[in-house]
Amino acid sequence: MTPRATVRLQFHRGFTFADAERLVPYFSRLGISHVYASPVATARPGSTHGYDVIDPTTVNPELGGEQDLRRLHAALAGAGLGLILDIVPNHMAADMRNAWWTDVLRHGSASRYAGFFDIDWEADEKVLLPVLGRPLEETLAAGELGIDRQAHAITYYSHRFPLAEGDCDRPLADLLARQHWRLAWWRTASDRINWRRFFDINELVSLRMEDDAAFEAVHALPLRLHAEGLVDGLRIDHIDGLTDPAAYCRKLRQRLGVDALLVVEKILLRGERLPLDWACDGTTGYDFMNDVSALQHDARGEESLGAAWASLSGRPAGFAPEEELARREIVARSFSAQLDACAAAFSGGELAPTTLRRVLAELLVHFPVYRTYGVAGCLSADDRAILAQAADGAHRTCLATDRWAIAPVVGLFQSPDKAHAVARFQQLSAPVAAKSVEDTAFYRYGRLVSRNDVGFDVETFSLSAEAFHARVQARAKDHPRALLATATHDHKRGEDVRARLAVLSEMAGEWPALQKRWVEALRPLCQHGSPAPGDIAMLMQTIIGAWPFDLRPGDRHGRATFAERLAAWQEKALREAKLRTDWAAIDERYEQAARTLVMRFVADAALPQLLEEIATFIQRIAPAGALNGLVQCALRLSVPGIPDLYQGNEFWDLSLVDPDNRRPVEFSVRMAALDSRDPQQKRREWRDGHVKQLLIAHLLALRGRKPALFADGSYEPVGAEGPAADHVVAFLRRFGREWLLVAVPRLPFALQQGGTDLQLGPIWHDTSLCLDALRGTRTRDLLTGEEREVGSAPIPIGGFCQTLPLVLLENGD
Repeated sequence: MTPRATVRLQFHRGFTFADAERLVPYFSRLGISHVYASPVATARPGSTHGYDVIDPTTVNPELGGEQDLRRLHAALAGAGLGLILDIVPNHMAADMRNAWWTDVLRHGSASRYAGFFDIDWEADEKVLLPVLGRPLEETLAAGELGIDRQAHAITYYSHRFPLAEGDCDRPLADLLARQHWRLAWWRTASDRINWRRFFDINELVSLRMEDDAAFEAVHALPLRLHAEGLVDGLRIDHIDGLTDPAAYCRKLRQRLGVDALLVVEKILLRGERLPLDWACDGTTGYDFMNDVSALQHDARGEESLGAAWASLSGRPAGFAPEEELARREIVARSFSAQLDACAAAFSGGELAPTTLRRVLAELLVHFPVYRTYGVAGCLSADDRAILAQAADGAHRTCLATDRWAIAPVVGLFQSPDKAHAVARFQQLSAPVAAKSVEDTAFYRYGRLVSRNDVGFDVETFSLSAEAFHARVQARAKDHPRALLATATHDHKRGEDVRARLAVLSEMAGEWPALQKRWVEALRPLCQHGSPAPGDIAMLMQTIIGAWPFDLRPGDRHGRATFAERLAAWQEKALREAKLRTDWAAIDERYEQAARTLVMRFVADAALPQLLEEIATFIQRIAPAGALNGLVQCALRLSVPGIPDLYQGNEFWDLSLVDPDNRRPVEFSVRMAALDSRDPQQKRREWRDGHVKQLLIAHLLALRGRKPALFADGSYEPVGAEGPAADHVVAFLRRFGREWLLVAVPRLPFALQQGGTDLQLGPIWHDTSLCLDALRGTRTRDLLTGEEREVGSAPIPIGGFCQTLPLVLLENGD
């Protein structure tokens, strides 16, 4: 069954298959066609996300096991819904409960599973295990290692490391020397590790899907469930971690057949397009999320907001310098051993490993996208252009004495003899990009944090309506069944946080001065000059973006709850930024000063007048932010592609980075709200989010009534004329006699003219759509059901915005 719309659910022991089964009637009434499940294979006990798999061949018993998964499928099928699974072919948990990993540690390279994992046996015949809290010598001296002869294992607190076959009646030091693994201090991992990790996480070991046995073992469960009709499609996690994503996708497509949905988690940057030869249906939707966000930002604010950020924080005004600095740091601190292995693989001739290492590092610093996809010396034209761009950057910043080596190194990428080296580099550039951009620079750069999110091209601050249309049309042409997302389990801030903060781009003449004054006003609550002004500014933006719609400054309990969420976000943000504190080098004094600031200002209301002023400002921009939220929702549900609804986001999504965005969802409230469909009441009471659910339900119902219109219909941009023409995003979807006309506002703050609800002023209503195609046809308003005939063109927008300032018209009877 082809998906019309998905709902992403995060399964864990607190939300199981049985819990989801009880929600099936609600999802059916809402208009969802498929549940899109987080990984369901057996993960580490207590996993809250499922990406730390220990047994990919079985369904996680904490979620209910395969029996409850089948019951969920039966309930879904009974309601006409299907199931899509998220699978993790790139890595597993490096955990002693992982039987494959344990077998490798026990038998070394002779293990039947040795080829499953990306281990560099040539660099070291022993698997490095960087788990010790101090150097090995100190660990031994402290008596922290023991021998469990019954379990045939070395013990280290809760760890059990399997001993090789043979006599274990030996002294501890002798036993350690005889093993196929080597214990090490965790701080040495990045410099010494001889196996590829997922990013720089010591607890996750990468897999080799190019190994046929590994592929079959990892995919046995999802392929069986698909063959039995339980699963209609797969989402592939971190496709860029695989050696050859194209070959992998084609192989999986062959096994699944042409009808199954196959989407990949792939971040597209700087105009990059998903290759057409992968035989997949598209991405998981980060690209659409980026596009619709950029559409809602005002280009006129970019320069002044950047200058204001630089002046306030002392950091760069643009993102490129911040990214370059972060890439340089991440290569050095997190991927030193992997870079060494890469340089060794490329070595030969006049290029010494040390020279290669320096040049490869510079290429990584300037790499414009996540990776290239060269195989056996063959590079596409796009890959060659990417390498040329990286080489230009490397030429500017490398040692003058290394410039001669750049061209020969780049030339090696097209040498069939260096295919293994190229694969190593490609699997290195992707995690370097992720850790540098998403997990470092995004937390350092505060021009406007609504443009800092997973998959976002930060250097593209804004998109015009024309540019947005072009991207939608390109996606529809290449990958019409791609997922469309505006929120995910990995987002940095919720879709409606970004939507509200986007309003600040329309206030570039006012916001910088306000931000500066408010940051300075918080100084009395700072300790020893901490936190830094840039950190306070990013906190201020987060407060403004995530402030709950129903929170009043006098609500002490509400403030305390919000403050705890902010403090948790800030601790993670500061550590990810790696400027004043760090996951690997925590500055407790700085973190405590930052937490104190949050709790004193928000929870304790220590500066009540300032808090009231900021709350008043939030109420001023909240209607425009909410309208932005409805617009991105309407676009996601109407442009070509398959819309994905992240769990609970049928109401406002004011979440922050995980784990905040994975909090329990009050589905009972959403079920009750769906029973009432009075559009005027929901518009008047828009702060509770029910109006968003109403919009979703109506558009999903239309997708259910007219599936061909959305699966195969055209996408035709529609122009506008009048005072708000530059604020209109409009298009027509047509298939046969069926059609849908959509017209929504962009940059709505100026159009609201100080209003406190979701309606727009006269300049919106006095604007018209330039469309002759519907002249004389009968239309139905999607929200009210009212039917009327379209007169001569142009079509006045105001005549079709009775409930919300959105035009959603379908063909009438």
